[in-house]
Amino acid sequence: MHKLLKQMPTIQLTTQSFKEKVFNYETNQEWAYQGQLPAIIDFYADWCGPCKMVAPILEELSEEYKDRLVIYKVNTDIEQELAAVFGIQSIPTLLFIDSAGEPMMQPGAYPKHVLKKIIDEKLLAPVKTEE
Repeated sequence: MHKLLKQMPTIQLTTQSFKEKVFNYETNQEWAYQGQLPAIIDFYADWCGPCKMVAPILEELSEEYKDRLVIYKVNTDIEQELAAVFGIQSIPTLLFIDSAGEPMMQPGAYPKHVLKKIIDEKLLAPVKTEE
């Protein structure tokens, strides 16, 4: 019997909510991030060992970076269309979206200090404007 988990700060996405909150790939040919805050999207599966190691780290980061970063989760077993659209071949795969809305896909399970470095140096870094 599984223990009931308390409501976690990361946000579970369906294919439909992904199209509304992140990117509607049916209406847009070019990448256009819909969100206001930088984001991490965790493509995972419940049976995946490395995914289970990353999940609590993402929950902690979601709390630590509250109101500055959004962390979404996509279950690739349920949302197979979404996994196919993004060509997810190994899990976990993280899709990082910086403050300018630029995506960066990275497969693999990373320790917290590495994820914090990516968040601080890439996702939350001020957007450089060309003058």
